[in-house]
Amino acid sequence: MGVFVLPSSAFGVLLPHFPVVSLGTPRGQFHLVLGGSSNRKRKNLLTGNWQCRPRIVVASNRDDSKDNVTDDEDGSLLGSYEMLEMKEDELVEARKALSEVKARQAALEKERDQLLEDFASSEAKQKEYVASVLHDKELAVSELESTKSLFHQKLQESVKEKFALESKLVLARQDAVELAVQVEKLAEVAFRQATSHILEDAKLRVSAAETLAAESAFQIDEQIRKSTEGTIFSIIVESKDAINKALDVAENAIDEATQAVAVFTDAVNPIDVIASAQSENIKLQGAVSDLEAQLLVSESELDRLKLELQQAQVQANAAELRSSNAEKALLEFQELSRKKALEQEEEIRSLLEKIKKEAVERKKVLSKAFKAELESIKAAVDASKEITCSRENAYMRRCEALQRSLRTSESALKLWRQRAEMAQSLLLKERSEKEDDEDVIYIANGGRIDLLTDDDSQKWKLLSYGPRKEIPQWMARRIRSIRPKFPPRKTDISKALNSNFKSLELPKLDEVWSIAQEKLREGDMLTEHVIEKEVIEKKRKALERALQRKTVKWKRIPEETKIEPGTGTGREIVFQGFNWESWRRQWYQELAFKAADLSHSGITAVWLPPPTQSVAPQGYMPSDLYNLNSSYGSVEDLKSCIEEMHSQELLALGDIVLNHRCAHKQSPNGVWNIFGGKLAWGPEAIVCDDPNFQGRGNPSSGDIFHAAPNVDHSQHFVRKDVKEWLYWLRNDIGYDGWRLDFVRGFSGTFVKEYIEASNPAFAIGEYWDSMAYEHGNLCYNQDAHRQRIVNWINATGGTSSAFDVTTKGILHSALHDQYWRLIDPQGKPTGVMGWWPSRAWSLAFSP
Repeated sequence: MGVFVLPSSAFGVLLPHFPVVSLGTPRGQFHLVLGGSSNRKRKNLLTGNWQCRPRIVVASNRDDSKDNVTDDEDGSLLGSYEMLEMKEDELVEARKALSEVKARQAALEKERDQLLEDFASSEAKQKEYVASVLHDKELAVSELESTKSLFHQKLQESVKEKFALESKLVLARQDAVELAVQVEKLAEVAFRQATSHILEDAKLRVSAAETLAAESAFQIDEQIRKSTEGTIFSIIVESKDAINKALDVAENAIDEATQAVAVFTDAVNPIDVIASAQSENIKLQGAVSDLEAQLLVSESELDRLKLELQQAQVQANAAELRSSNAEKALLEFQELSRKKALEQEEEIRSLLEKIKKEAVERKKVLSKAFKAELESIKAAVDASKEITCSRENAYMRRCEALQRSLRTSESALKLWRQRAEMAQSLLLKERSEKEDDEDVIYIANGGRIDLLTDDDSQKWKLLSYGPRKEIPQWMARRIRSIRPKFPPRKTDISKALNSNFKSLELPKLDEVWSIAQEKLREGDMLTEHVIEKEVIEKKRKALERALQRKTVKWKRIPEETKIEPGTGTGREIVFQGFNWESWRRQWYQELAFKAADLSHSGITAVWLPPPTQSVAPQGYMPSDLYNLNSSYGSVEDLKSCIEEMHSQELLALGDIVLNHRCAHKQSPNGVWNIFGGKLAWGPEAIVCDDPNFQGRGNPSSGDIFHAAPNVDHSQHFVRKDVKEWLYWLRNDIGYDGWRLDFVRGFSGTFVKEYIEASNPAFAIGEYWDSMAYEHGNLCYNQDAHRQRIVNWINATGGTSSAFDVTTKGILHSALHDQYWRLIDPQGKPTGVMGWWPSRAWSLAFSP
């Protein structure tokens, strides 16, 4: 026997496939079984409703005219079928058709292979194109993200600079106004004093010049008068002497002439007389020459006196000019002072006008902001109204859904009641015909009602009494009558599968509508309303918090005096929100998710890790104080974390390191003592007794921290920068208080100044000091240890609290059955809480 299967394409379509088994070799005629109606020449003599199933047919091609056909499925020969005879030419035609079909199939396979190759190549090209497009898209997205991040950074930097400039501008304006007022007052006082002094000096100088001129004129007049009087007197005296001499000489000449006459008359020798006369004439000529010489001397003295008089007149004129110039200078100074006073008055008026304009503008801005806040409040009220409306609509929709569910449950109840009646009728019906499946019993719900045999079963009560107790008596009687015929409980799955019980076609659980399945789904109208309501509620809460913060700021303008600043209320419970390994994850984001749990557990404040950029990943070696992108997260993560803390009514406590700071650059000596960033300090900001960093500041006011440069807080510029930084952290970032690290390294007086400048809700100092030990055991008396902490708190003026490290150290030993350590000889606690409880923060460590 040979077995072969003809494909359906050989003769059009052969349905169903009949595998043919032939006996022997073909002789003359070949008997074949064909199925389907595609070949019109063939006849199918199958009778009845034959199902299309593959069968195995055994055919015989011997000489006898009768063919036997066997069906393996039924196990008996089908005598009712007749085999059709085919001729050899039909078989040849069928073979030709088969070869043509095979050729076509081969051609089709080649075309299919070609198409598959083309399709594969096109798919490869498409994949390459998609990969290139995705690569370009990733590059574009990365470039866009980088440009976006750069833009955001520049925008943040510009916003920060803008805020800083605005704050500086406001402070500068305030300082300018105060300075203008002070300058005005000082200018008035100085102008008055200067004008009075200048007038007095000018008057004194003018009077002195006048007196000097008068004295010089008087002296010159006196000198001229005295010199003229002396010269005239001397000339008169000399002229008198000369006249007297001339008279004497004339008298002598007369006498001599008379004598000569007498002699001549007396016949005296005339030659002697002539000689004597000549001698006398010579004497007279000498006297005349002497008189002329004296006259020349007196004339020269007169000329000298005239020159002195002219010089005195010139000096008097110069004194008069000086006095006139002094008067003119005084007048000019008065005019200049008056002009300066007028200019200062005009400047002050312009400043006052500017201040008035700024006040008006500020008032307008405040009014606009107040109006905007009122509008936002109105919007919040409208949103709350909309929320109430949406809530009412949601309630209405829920009511409608409940009504629909009730209607569907009633319809389902009716359907279940009808099916129960049908089940009752089927179970009570006696079969008239006995068939092979006499043992088949109908089971309600597939035999899954497993507790019907119990009298107290809720399912039995549901079937017997229904969901409503108003049930007819006849139905209850029928239900009770069919109860014993329910099948027993099946505890094994194999028994349930092999059971002869036949289940009713009852609806499944997922087909029955239930209100429990009508939950909120995405895209549902009710879900959208609920989400919208939650979003509006969050916005309303954020708006309320913002308004509360603004009102708190407005209330701070009068600045109410605090009895105990920086110490809180005394009822705070602070939770340390990090550990030494928290920097390995995005801790700000993780901590923000835990804010609600912390608030529900009774925590009132969360101690956050150090925020600044640090050389050590834990944050306790800060470098750039204004760079808050640390190992714990970015600035945005920190702000969102603090906002989440505030939304949960938690205070954010910042861990601030003020004692030391790591440098950015090396000095020419190779020492790291030059700082960078916004606070670009030099060696002047480092204490001079730091042995490692060559500081040029003042000596340290505390202990030296050897791992980093110790900051000199006695420098004015350092304190100014630190106060501005704390103010920025408090108001711009959102911190509520401070935890001060290593306060043992600088004096508490600086801490007082910092707390008063930043005005925190409370501040805690970490004065961690070693306790007293004796022979390896902790001493009972730790007064010196807690005294050092109390001294530091006292140095802050009571503005800061401190960790009660003394109590913490004593508790470690007291827990080893040494409870006598918990009280001092005065009957008080042995730590800081025994001396200053309002400034002591107790520590509790979890194992």
